[in-house]
Amino acid sequence: MKSIIYLSAIILTLSACGGKKTAVETKDEAVNPNIVILTDAQLKNAAITTGKIAQQEISSILKLNGKIDVPPQNMVSISVPLGGYLKSTKLLPGMHVNKGEAIAVIEDQQYIQLQQDYLTAKARIGYLENEYNRQKDLNQSKASSDKVYQQAEAEFRSQQVLISSLAEKLQLIGINVRNISVSKISRSVNIYSPISGFVSKVNVNIGKYVSPTEVLFELVNPTDIHLALKVYEKDLEKLYIGQKLVAYTNNEPAKKHEAEILLIARDLSADRNADVHCHFEIYDKTLVPGTYMNAEIQVKNSRAFAIPNEAIVQFEGKQYIYKVTGPRQFEMTPVNTGESENGFTEILSPTKDMTSNAVFVTKGAYSLLMMMKNKAE
Repeated sequence: MKSIIYLSAIILTLSACGGKKTAVETKDEAVNPNIVILTDAQLKNAAITTGKIAQQEISSILKLNGKIDVPPQNMVSISVPLGGYLKSTKLLPGMHVNKGEAIAVIEDQQYIQLQQDYLTAKARIGYLENEYNRQKDLNQSKASSDKVYQQAEAEFRSQQVLISSLAEKLQLIGINVRNISVSKISRSVNIYSPISGFVSKVNVNIGKYVSPTEVLFELVNPTDIHLALKVYEKDLEKLYIGQKLVAYTNNEPAKKHEAEILLIARDLSADRNADVHCHFEIYDKTLVPGTYMNAEIQVKNSRAFAIPNEAIVQFEGKQYIYKVTGPRQFEMTPVNTGESENGFTEILSPTKDMTSNAVFVTKGAYSLLMMMKNKAE
């Protein structure tokens, strides 16, 4: 009978101890809602692994934006040096033209006058040359005065200058002096494309008079397009010539275009940013000047405190990791994160406790979050 009484007392004592332990655990969870305490079975099912926040190299990605531009040598404004009336053109925006192709015809009476002046000067040069040589011979034999000889020489040299200047003027408007003669004078001149490319603008119509300062057409050679990025002052030190990057448009973010930094501007705009010019590794004809693009540049590696990506959970718009505070006890701790690389994420401004001896959940954090949510419900 005494044995039965003693056994009953032991059972009651053990039950009281177990109930006390459960009560303490429940009290801890109630006091701090960010703490979760697991049973042995829950701990096993969650497959939790733990580790410390450690330093390692993390590469950061600098995200920029800009637009496709064309270097000055590949963007041409077509004008007429002497002006005139537009007789004909077939150009339309978007049309392709080849270098040396006739793209318009301009006519004006001044072209006739210029050819006339050249041919007249050319016809007179023979007489002046003969007179110069005659006076030279006479002067050498003392049969003519120096004044007469010098006058003949001056007229001859002046005529040579006149012919040369008229020839250059004709060459400037595209008339070859070898192709003109008394019976071959043209009132019109052809305008030729100086590059191969596309027509970007047409500013005239047939019959319109254009002045020498007026732009008729604008041509673009897109084969040497480059990407002009806007970079803030604080980020300039992260970049260098030859650095690789990838760029993409808003319409096709999955299509990456590899590029390389070619030039970095040394002056800042009023907005404290500078232009960085990049050259595409492969020309893509779908990229046209003026297209806006996004770019991602991997900047130099730096050592940072990091933790595996799956150790971080999102809850109510914030990021957390779980700190081990007991054998089966975990506390949800807020963190600020930085760059991610190779399965690890940078922890920004970690506390001294985080980087010393603290142990955190590195796998199974999401399971803990689900248990906390279920407990709250």
